Amino acid sequence: MDTLSLPVKIIIGIVVCLGVGFLSGIATSGSINTWYTTLNKPAFNPPNWLFAPAWTILYTLMGISVAYIWHAGWKNAAVKTAIFIFVAQLLLNAFWSVAFFGMQNPPFALAVILILWVLIFICIVRFKPIKALAAYLLVPYLLWVTFATVLNVSIILVN
Repeated sequence: MDTLSLPVKIIIGIVVCLGVGFLSGIATSGSINTWYTTLNKPAFNPPNWLFAPAWTILYTLMGISVAYIWHAGWKNAAVKTAIFIFVAQLLLNAFWSVAFFGMQNPPFALAVILILWVLIFICIVRFKPIKALAAYLLVPYLLWVTFATVLNVSIILVN
């Protein structure tokens, strides 16, 4: 698979990331218009319509980012480690939706998102020496997850 061109790897990366986002959206959809509406939320809580476009952009950037790392050479041990960490954080990203919306458990979701934040940070650190652009493409994701962490904490505090 190392013979694939960078554009093909980018398409695969984006499709995989968006696919994970779609699957985690299934966990969200059952609670977004029911349980979630009953929660008290802080004043800075974004409107619900903002989340889908924001995550679409973030998953797209994530897919491009991991494609650049993949393209750096699968035989490189640093690449394999970086992609392993990326996959771990991607799965944890999906699990946060299950924890928060599916299980309706904001405290447990907070524990998940804190670990997720650390893994994203580690990804950025691991990606930078391989391909700096790939690391920079993950910065908006880290910022959004930072905001989501604050929002998660705030929801716990006001409920």
